[in-house]
Amino acid sequence: MNPEAATEWQITLYRRMSGEQRLGIALRLHELACGVAREGIRNLHPEADHQEIERLLKHRIELARSR
Repeated sequence: MNPEAATEWQITLYRRMSGEQRLGIALRLHELACGVAREGIRNLHPEADHQEIERLLKHRIELARSR
């Protein structure tokens, strides 16, 4: 399957889902992205505690929103 066909197939599947199902996917993707970002922050700041990591994550999210 080529990328265009895969995208069309995925869109078709999403259209068959309820809004609640699509929202669930979006929330899981958001948590996955935050987890990846947290790991990146931990790698850059190994001395940071949980609160500092969350502060830096929030800062990253705010920067992304402002663009």
